[in-house]
Amino acid sequence: MRWRGQRESENVEDRRGQRRGFGFPFPGGGMRVPSSGGGGGGRGGGSGIVGLLISLGLVVFFGVDPSVIMQGPGPGGGGTGFPDIRLPQQQPDATNFPVPGGQAQIERPKSADEDDLKKFISVVLATTEDSWTRTFRELGARYREPKLVLFSGYVRSACGTGMAAMGPFYCPADEKVYIDLDFYRELKNRFRAPGDFAQAYVVAHEVGHHVQKQLGIADKVEAAKRRIGRKEGNALQVRMELQADCLAGVWAHRMEADKGLIEPGDIDEALGAASAIGDDRIQKQTQGYVVPDSFTHGSSEQRVRWFRRGYEDGALQACDTFNTERL
Repeated sequence: MRWRGQRESENVEDRRGQRRGFGFPFPGGGMRVPSSGGGGGGRGGGSGIVGLLISLGLVVFFGVDPSVIMQGPGPGGGGTGFPDIRLPQQQPDATNFPVPGGQAQIERPKSADEDDLKKFISVVLATTEDSWTRTFRELGARYREPKLVLFSGYVRSACGTGMAAMGPFYCPADEKVYIDLDFYRELKNRFRAPGDFAQAYVVAHEVGHHVQKQLGIADKVEAAKRRIGRKEGNALQVRMELQADCLAGVWAHRMEADKGLIEPGDIDEALGAASAIGDDRIQKQTQGYVVPDSFTHGSSEQRVRWFRRGYEDGALQACDTFNTERL
């Protein structure tokens, strides 16, 4: 990715070295990195891609009205167990959520490699800001830029305490993306998904959850999950995560079209990361067998397909995971 010399986002908050008091895990999902033990699916913290789970069960120019994202035939509504997600809710006002609890500082040296990675992530975040700001403007709406928090070990969010073991996550309550940079070492070495665009995909996926929040999709999904059982809730969460993968693909399409920052091999790196963190592959690695009913993020094949669909189509309509029979 041709990122050097590009604009860096001012929405990066560096909390590396800070230690905060514990709280209960938050609702939602997160990028999962598997633990060495077994597990199934669960509702990890925030909304993200891979995480060493505490309980392993953890664009181009759209040119359309956002209401079309959830329209069309399929399993949405109709008493099928999925919410009738069609018209996005009105965008809520930005709200600051105070986080209780004191904080002690435990500073550790920051390496030159980490500081370079911070600059890279700041550039990636800036490209998402440019893409989604333009897209929302074309839709007659305003895009609120999320904050991205860098932390080490664990961090306090408006959704509860996040831990590095959970992987990157998005907290809808404070509209922030949280990433421990050590995750990228896991992505490269443990999951064999190297490359800067694999890292960029992680950020774009989490920002995709922020887009879902602003379109009202996240609120509808969470409300529906409170009314259904765990199996049905997992199935609904899979559609949520695959849509975030698709939105990451739409971002990649637009970044290539508008900015020309993508180099040969970049998309393959993103697809490799999407495949490496599929629920089936993670379960196979950690417990030796696959339990599809426990999936919360989708299989490797599904994650690759939906990222590719967003990238190749470049339109919001391509990301309607809630009204399709085949994921």
